[in-house]
Parts: sequence; structure tokens; C-alpha cells
Amino acid sequence: MKDCIVLPVTETSQVGDARRQAILMAAASGFSHTEQGKVAIVVTEVANNLIKHAKNGELSLRSVRSDRQNGLEILALDSGTGMANVQECLRDGFSTKGTSGIGLGAIQRLCDVFDIHSVVGLGTALVAQLWGGKESGDRRLLNSQHPSLVKTRERSDFLELGVVQLAKPGQEVCGDAWAVETQFERSLILVADGLGSGSAAAVASTEAVRILQTNALQSPKAILEIAHLALRGTRGAAVAIAEINPTQQTIRFAGIGNITGVAIADTGNRSLVSHNGIIGHQFRKIEEFVYPWSARSQLIMYSDGLGTQWSLDRYPGLLTRHPALIAGVLYRDFKRSHDDVTVLVAKMRELVSADPINN
Repeated sequence: MKDCIVLPVTETSQVGDARRQAILMAAASGFSHTEQGKVAIVVTEVANNLIKHAKNGELSLRSVRSDRQNGLEILALDSGTGMANVQECLRDGFSTKGTSGIGLGAIQRLCDVFDIHSVVGLGTALVAQLWGGKESGDRRLLNSQHPSLVKTRERSDFLELGVVQLAKPGQEVCGDAWAVETQFERSLILVADGLGSGSAAAVASTEAVRILQTNALQSPKAILEIAHLALRGTRGAAVAIAEINPTQQTIRFAGIGNITGVAIADTGNRSLVSHNGIIGHQFRKIEEFVYPWSARSQLIMYSDGLGTQWSLDRYPGLLTRHPALIAGVLYRDFKRSHDDVTVLVAKMRELVSADPINN
């Protein structure tokens, strides 16, 4: 079972498939039958809204994890007409299509996390998370065997993440990978892009993730050096690692290859420096760079399946929304059709707003 799938939702027949896929993912995450029923209702409502109101609708279903609980994230993206007033559209009874108008309100009440952003003329992004499945026995055993580390999880103590990942068209396996490791007062975030695409690329990027997980007490530079040796028998990969330490108010970054990092702060955007090369093959040098980080900072990391000529200025209020919406909008409007794509957004948990508004 894949941890993330992206489904087109442009016709009625695709609603049932989205619901089935979501139930399968929820069941694999240990959701009870009652919790699976809630998932089915939410996905059906979201998918039906895409059919009724959207253009080029897509639904991303992603397994998410905390320390002892599993969840499912539903991210709906469209390039439709957008909503002039999000709060009004959430009100029970409101409808622009002559329906009962209970869909968005029902979704919001059923979900543990709900957020929405819409711009007239550009489209709408909606994220819903349901948490229910307990941590599996295998995962509890794995954590007990490594008490010095908090193993990869969706939620760190201080960061909220949003991630969209999709394989190159025609490929079943995505050659990109990502991971987050948190221990003590810092989080390490890795994005890797295996050379080429498909299964062979995935072998390289997955090995980079393994190296992060088994060396998470090391610095980004040291982890890349270890990964370089471990990936020599693979195609190699572009790899970047960001270390966020809110206590020291720093973000430490090291990268080799075409993984882009951008730190967003009140003072403006800052591009994070990577060097040319391929981990596992060749590079000139690995170097760490340290930048300021504050409670209001945000991090965006992405592979070269996303275009670089984007600006969040055209999306009023988006930076205040859940990071999944930021990742989703960038993916929706700037993805390239000829490559794997990964977009990851991280922000401080207290920055994630609870009230869905336009700005």
C-alpha cells in the first residue's frame, strides 16, 4: 500500500474509486470500522464537491503518523472559479449549485484538522486530516529498540508539515523520497531525488532516507558524507537536509544537487545554498550554511519536478494556512509534467491557523 496517491477527480465514476482507496489506506493504518466510515463520508463529500464546482480536480490521499497514532490526510486541489467568501461557503445551507449545501460544513465537523484556501479565478485547496489508527506493533517494537531517537513521524514537537509527492507520468514508483527526524531540540528534514525515475531512482532516494534515520544525531553535512558512501552502488541522488533548531533560532542547510530550499520570513525569502553534484557519484564539496529562523519562519523544499518561477504573492493569505495547502497550491500551479515531484512545507505548529479564511 502506497503512503501517498494522487487521483484525478473530474467525473462521477472516480468518486467511488477515491473512496475505496481512502478506506484501504485507513484500514492499513489501523482505523476502526467506525473511523473508516468517517473517512468514507469525508472523501465522498470532497470528491463530489470537486465534480460539482471544480476544474481539473485532484485528490491526494496520504498516510500521516504521529508518535502513537496514524491518520489520513485528504488534500483536494482544483483550478476552478474559487470562492469569494470561504466562511459563507462553510455555512450549512449555502449553495451555488442548488444542492443542500451541507458538504463543507459536514467535512469540517468530521475532521480533526480542516483548512481551506481559495482565490477567485485561481481555484481552491482544501485539507482534511482524520486521526484514529493506533501505532502498529512493529512500529512500537522499532521505537523501543532505538530509545535514543524519535523515529520518523509526521508531527514533530514544534513543526507541522505539508507534503505532496507524485511519480513521473507513466511510472508506478516515485524516484523522490522525503523524511523528517526529530530528537531533542531540533528536526532534520530530508528531500532526495534519485537520478532518473522509477524503481532504480527510488532505491537511491530510499537509501538516503535510511541513512538519515540511522544517523539522525549527526549534522546535515556529516549525514550527506555518510550517504555518499552508502549510495555508491546506486544511481545516486540529489539530496538536501535542513536542520531546524527553534531554541537556537537557526536553520542549518546542506545540499548536493537540484533540491531547492527556500526559507520564508517576515524580512523576505532566502534561497538556501546547495552545491552541484550527485550523492553517491561525485561532487566538489559538501558545505553547511546557517540562516536565521524564528517562530514565524517557514521552510519550502522541493525537487526539480516543480518549476522555480513561482511566487506566493499571487495567493493572498496562503502563508497563514496549513502547510499542506501551501504545498498543494505550488504543486497544482507549478508542477512539471516530465518528472517526479516532491513539495514539502514546514512551519512552526503555533503558526497553523484554526479558522479557514481568505486572508
